[in-house]
Amino acid sequence: MKVRRLALAVAASVAAVTVVPTVAHADEVPPRALPVPQPDVLTITSGGGAAAPYVTYELSCEADGSGGGSHPRADEACARLAAVGGEGRDPFAAVPADALCTQQYGGPETARITGTWHGRQVSAEFDRSDGCEIGRWQQLVPVLPEAAGSTHAW
Repeated sequence: MKVRRLALAVAASVAAVTVVPTVAHADEVPPRALPVPQPDVLTITSGGGAAAPYVTYELSCEADGSGGGSHPRADEACARLAAVGGEGRDPFAAVPADALCTQQYGGPETARITGTWHGRQVSAEFDRSDGCEIGRWQQLVPVLPEAAGSTHAW
């Protein structure tokens, strides 16, 4: 009889510990929804020289790859940024200080890109002062325009 009472007491204790309340309390916080991805928004100012007056465009790239804003080739520009980023490269990275660059002049154009890309702040400057900088610029066409005097439009 004592063994039976002990077994019942143990069973009742286990049941009491494993009962899960099914009623929510007023002080509980409901689960939060996952954040909605924010679009990448960049301001691009480019120009230089008499043939290329400075212009400023806004480029907005959505998570689905579509582009918007006032940029004249927004969809293509967003696709280019996605391609460069997809290769594991930072499209806004400066030329490394120890890079060996050809000494050629690509023209007076300069550009500045500011804003956010993939959740981080961007502030990058571009020019066409040597072979490395020309290559860096060309990597971002059509985010940046073709060189002035080129037959291709932005």
